[in-house]
Formats: sequence, structure tokens, C-alpha cells
Amino acid sequence: MFTGIIEAIGTLRSLSPKGGDLRIQLDTGGLDLSDVRLGDSIAVNGICLTVVELTGSGFWADVSRETLGHTILGELKPGSRVNLEKALTPTTRLGGHLVSGHVDGVGEVVGREDNARAIQFRIRAPRELARYIALKGSITVDGTSLTVNGVNGAEFELTIVPHTLAQTIMADYRPGRRVNLEVDLLARYLERLLQGERAADPRPAGITEGFLAEHGYLNH
Repeated sequence: MFTGIIEAIGTLRSLSPKGGDLRIQLDTGGLDLSDVRLGDSIAVNGICLTVVELTGSGFWADVSRETLGHTILGELKPGSRVNLEKALTPTTRLGGHLVSGHVDGVGEVVGREDNARAIQFRIRAPRELARYIALKGSITVDGTSLTVNGVNGAEFELTIVPHTLAQTIMADYRPGRRVNLEVDLLARYLERLLQGERAADPRPAGITEGFLAEHGYLNH
């Protein structure tokens, strides 16, 4: 688990194909690795990765096909800057919100404008994630815990203060940039709980006659 409070900005050094997926090397910059051991988790742009090898200036991690298919990690190039956060401990201050490091989808920056000393970003989420994004709720963008300041359909707004711009990679964002999104854990669990007994039923392959009848679209 993570807090979404970025600890350092790192640099992607290399991506090496390995047995159908990837092994990546990261330079962790100012991130303190003195307490990191093999097998520990570090969030890279909000993606929970396992340390498989430590180097003098960073670490190596394996990236599965599943992760490559649901994040922008495979789109990054050597030299790309990334947000880094070590997994939280029982004594960590929870300054953001509970973040799993399991990316739900990829969004796109569609707007950027100055707002006094802050920057106002508008991001479009995948349609299927829109129901989890609420005004003044929490969302994780490339691993950064942020407050939603506006919602319009699948688009949401963020007001990013100078400190956050300086401590994360968000200053690099321009319209067209793709970003990793993780919605609030509580929203996902609440949706599942509200399904009640139906949660145990397998999902239909598509819209069936039974589904239409159950929801009042067919009259018998």
C-alpha cells in the first residue's frame, strides 16, 4: 500500500524485453534505498513494482504483460522522468489516501491553464471509471494523491499547487499526455457491496433478454 505522496522523481534508464514481458532499470534520484530489500514494493508512476535487483543508484523490476496492457509504462522511453514512492509502513503519515498501486486505467490530459500560482489540469478518464470520480474525492494520477476539484462527465479537474508541481512530474504534463489513473479504493468496494447477493452471479457475456427484462426494458 502507498499514500500517493511522492517521495522522489526518478529516471527510467532502460527497458529490456525478457520472455515476452519487460525488465526495467530505474535511477531513483534522491529516494533513500537504505531500507529497501529485494522483494520490496516501490510505486513507479503509481504502478506497484517489485524490486528484483538493487544497483548503486536504483533498482531493476520486472513488468508483466498485464501491467503493460493497463498502464503507460510500455510507452515510456529511456530518460523519462517518473514519480517514486516506497510502500508505507505502520508509522508512515497518511498524508494522501490509501493507494494500492494497481492502476485502473489510462487517462489523457486534455487541458492545462494557469490559475494564479497553481496550474489547472483537465483530465479525461476512461468511460468505465467515470462513476468512481466524485467532486472533492480522491484520485491517483501517476501515483500522486490528488483532490478532484471539478467533474464533467468522464472529465475531471485538478488544481496543482507549486509544491506538488516541483515534487512530481506534473509540471511536464501537456494536453495529449497519457497518465495512469487509480480510483479511490473505497468507491470500488462500495460498488461491490451494493451489488449484494448479485455479486456472486457471473457477469453476462453481453446484454441479454433477461438483463433487459430485469431492468424494465421489456414488457411481457
